[in-house]
Amino acid sequence: MIYELRIYHCVPGQLPALLNRFDTITLKLWEKHDIKQAGFWTVGIGGSNQDLYYLLAWDSLADREKKWNAFASDPEWLEKKAATEAAGQIVASVNNQILMPTKFSAVQ
Repeated sequence: MIYELRIYHCVPGQLPALLNRFDTITLKLWEKHDIKQAGFWTVGIGGSNQDLYYLLAWDSLADREKKWNAFASDPEWLEKKAATEAAGQIVASVNNQILMPTKFSAVQ
C-alpha cells in the first residue's frame, strides 16, 4: 500500500466551495472509480486556513495511474468541475507527494 498526500491551496475565501465540491461531487465519482480516501483535514492551528489536506490509499503506482487517469478524464467530473468553477477558480495550486511506509510504520 502506498499513500498520496495532496494539499490544495485555495483561492482566498474558496475553501468552503472546495469542501462542498468534495462532499457532493468528487467523493461519489471516486467511489465510481474505486479511489480510496484515507482522510481529509483542514488547518485548525498554524499554517494557512485556506488549505485542504487529504490522503489517498493506492495498491501500487500502477493502480494509482489507472484509477486517477480514469477519474481525471471522466466526462461527468469534467462537466461538474467546470460548473463549480463557473464564477472563478477555487484552487490556486496543488501539491502532491507519494508516501511509502517505512517497515516500522503503524500504517502499511
